[in-house]
Amino acid sequence: MFSIKNKVIVVTGGAGLLGGKIIDVLRAQGAIAISADIKVPDNDELSIKIDITSEPSVKDAVTAIVAKHGQIDGWINNAYPRTSDWGNKFEDIKVESWKQNVDMHLNGYFLCCQIVLEHMKKQRSGSVINMSSIYGLVGPDFNVYNGTSMTMPAAYAAIKGGLNNLSRYLAAYYGPYQVRVNTVSPGGIFDNQPQPFVDNYNNKVPMRRMGNPMDIASAVCFLLTDESSYITGHNLVVDGGWTAI
Repeated sequence: MFSIKNKVIVVTGGAGLLGGKIIDVLRAQGAIAISADIKVPDNDELSIKIDITSEPSVKDAVTAIVAKHGQIDGWINNAYPRTSDWGNKFEDIKVESWKQNVDMHLNGYFLCCQIVLEHMKKQRSGSVINMSSIYGLVGPDFNVYNGTSMTMPAAYAAIKGGLNNLSRYLAAYYGPYQVRVNTVSPGGIFDNQPQPFVDNYNNKVPMRRMGNPMDIASAVCFLLTDESSYITGHNLVVDGGWTAI
């Protein structure tokens, strides 16, 4: 049960914190896990360069993967493109920066979905997972940023909220072809943030700790198994209880 052995699964942003852990877990479970990232290590046969903001790049990557492996069983949209001024306070966000972030992130996920879902439609199987966030569901508690220069980027909330409903739309649209589309919404993931933030976060979240990449990779792995074959249009929240309070 709960096997993904020999499934061909693509993870965009596979060189990042979450993406790297997802890749490790999938490969440990016997999947052919392909890291699709704008940064590709040399001599890695299971990595492929992709720019999710470029239609030709996404098409070329999908074509190359199918030509080599024959199919794509799973696709995780996990890449996290953003501008250099990401994290500015709301009143300091330039309109052009807002537009660019929405275009790269939300529209990049749309582009990947449009191309890979049509392939899955033809093979009449497949699972797409869009990485969302608790901040696509609820507003931020700005108190957790007290004592730091951090804030929650406004575009992030808009992008992830839009992504949640796009995923529901796609689940309804491709369901008749036995293709599933779900989202995973992590809570805060520990990544060496300033200690005041970590303390504030831990004091609020019911489980009293930040998440770690393994928490998320395990949820992603489940949604790729055949045992989740009747789950689509769902947002799997992995947040230690943050959205429960």
